[in-house]
Amino acid sequence: MNLLPKSARDFGSVDYWEKFFQQRGKKAFEWYGSYLELCGVLHKYIKPREKVLVIGCGNSELSEQLYDVGYQDIVNIDISEVVLDKGTLDAVLTDEEEKTLQQVDRMLAEVGRVLQVGGRYLCISLAQAHILKKAVGHFSREGWMVRVHQVANSQDQVLEAEPRFSLPVFAFIMTKFRPVPGSALQIFELCAQEQGKPVRLESAERLAEAVRERQQYAWLCSQLYRKAGLGSVSLDLCDGDTGEPRYTLHVVDSPTVKPSRDNHFAIFIIPQGRETEWLFGMEEGRKQLAASAGFRRLITVALHRGQQYEGMDSIQAELSARVMELAPAGMPSQQQVPFLSVGGDIGVRTVQHQNCSPLSGSYVVEDVQGDDKHYFRRLIFLSNRNVVQSEARLLKDASHRAQKKRKKDRKKQRPANTPEDLLAAPGQSIDKSYLCCEHHKAMIAGLALLRNPELLLETPLAMLVVGLGGGSLPLFVHDHFPKSCIDAVEIDPSMLDVATQWFGFSQSERMKVHIADGLDYITSLAGREARPRYNVIMFDVDSKDPTLGMSCPPPAFVDQPFLQKVKSILTPEGVFILNLVCRDLGLKDSVLTGLKAVFPLLYVRRIEGEVNEILFCQLHPEQKLATSELLEMAQALEQTLRKPARGWDDTYILSDMLKTVKIV
Repeated sequence: MNLLPKSARDFGSVDYWEKFFQQRGKKAFEWYGSYLELCGVLHKYIKPREKVLVIGCGNSELSEQLYDVGYQDIVNIDISEVVLDKGTLDAVLTDEEEKTLQQVDRMLAEVGRVLQVGGRYLCISLAQAHILKKAVGHFSREGWMVRVHQVANSQDQVLEAEPRFSLPVFAFIMTKFRPVPGSALQIFELCAQEQGKPVRLESAERLAEAVRERQQYAWLCSQLYRKAGLGSVSLDLCDGDTGEPRYTLHVVDSPTVKPSRDNHFAIFIIPQGRETEWLFGMEEGRKQLAASAGFRRLITVALHRGQQYEGMDSIQAELSARVMELAPAGMPSQQQVPFLSVGGDIGVRTVQHQNCSPLSGSYVVEDVQGDDKHYFRRLIFLSNRNVVQSEARLLKDASHRAQKKRKKDRKKQRPANTPEDLLAAPGQSIDKSYLCCEHHKAMIAGLALLRNPELLLETPLAMLVVGLGGGSLPLFVHDHFPKSCIDAVEIDPSMLDVATQWFGFSQSERMKVHIADGLDYITSLAGREARPRYNVIMFDVDSKDPTLGMSCPPPAFVDQPFLQKVKSILTPEGVFILNLVCRDLGLKDSVLTGLKAVFPLLYVRRIEGEVNEILFCQLHPEQKLATSELLEMAQALEQTLRKPARGWDDTYILSDMLKTVKIV
């Protein structure tokens, strides 16, 4: 039997409701939820001794059930002489035409008239935008306190035999205050759960936005329940008290996995500090993780820096109810959902330093534990929190001190990732022989393109590096090539401070840092009468504009007129090495074409599992080397560098970095 009206306007019609109840018969109709679903919020705001007026009661049993539990003074009114209902405001406010708005104004004015000071108007509603705007606007102008509770979510209804709404149900609690002449005080609060702590919001607009976010989340949950394979789905779960993001969830469906009783659904907790790895931080990596885990739906959970977590058990207790809202259809009831992780723990993250740069924005320096139990220090720009800007490995003795301090702190019952958990000498604990970033390893391997690489330790080597970051790249060259002289250009003076204080960087006679825009600095050099000439020029500079399809370098660094200036300060046998991060294939082709027009010999090395590509550019195509020759030169350079007491990382094989190089 179809009881739905032809249009929303019919909800405000007396005739519609008379026909509705005639067709439905004597069976009670619980619009927007039964007593059991609403009793939590009703008991919170209605005391048994208070007088209660129920408007739009319909034939609901709510008033009868309230009476049975002790509410003795209840008056019910309706256009049809039956009992009680919820959603009267929704039914009356069907549109925003003047006649309708006037009718609603009279209704709300009467609500205000019959309530005493301190009395409350409870309105159960779907909180559509126009209804929320009208109700909140009316009562906030009258000086009432406005609080909104989410009392039922869409997933509760989706799991029922007869789903009712794909939107959550809200309760508006409008508390009447005594008017204060001249006061403009307005109070807006939101409770995300029935018994949750209210969060104060600054405006009616922010309250409407918060309600809209919960409606969108409820709609997403209902869609995820009804069908799999919605594409890339991610969402943030926020701290109920502060509103700050606490968890980032990615929903990954694997339609090829054959369903069984135990493989419907699982949660994967990403250890702190590892959310930037390809397997966890990229969509293709998460798909691979889900396929190897063997579940129809896997939800990966990233833990946010700045939040405290006691351990896996507490995270599981915190997330269990919420993640079930994202479960797929067909999962057996009461089935326990497994929580997975790497190594069974939540990892270690210690924020050592945080600040805000006028050029780079907010950033943090943090120490994290890798999968090999080594500790790593990272520089993260919070505008792009899943990308590691700079990384260095900590020496084992420093890591050991950190572990001992953490154990001592735990005995004092202080969380391990609190700001007090600091290393004693932040700038002195860096393993300068180790390159963390694969693209840095490839850039260093590109030095094999210089002639006679086995002589590089005894030959003067002039190098220009644009983009300092933590300083790992120029510092490695400085320490391993004793005849090198390096000019590093960095636009942000804050980064020089970070590199010096936290990444073991220091200037010397052979290492100079110039605080300047790389474009201006190279333009100035190219304009000199006596131009300096560099054997190697490296660009490792990121773009500050997230809207571009190329995040490294900024497009101006690969414009042909500027590339001509780069060419003018490079020695004829030199090599220009560029870290390219470009997701726009058309733009990338354009960049390669422009580079080849200036540097006819162009090698490309793709970094596996990352977007980065390292470009090696030279001026003379006749210098082209076959792969076998290139590998021989890399091996010769590595043998030279692997001298006793030189602190070489045994896992770093230069020739491996060049095996997949291709000529464009």
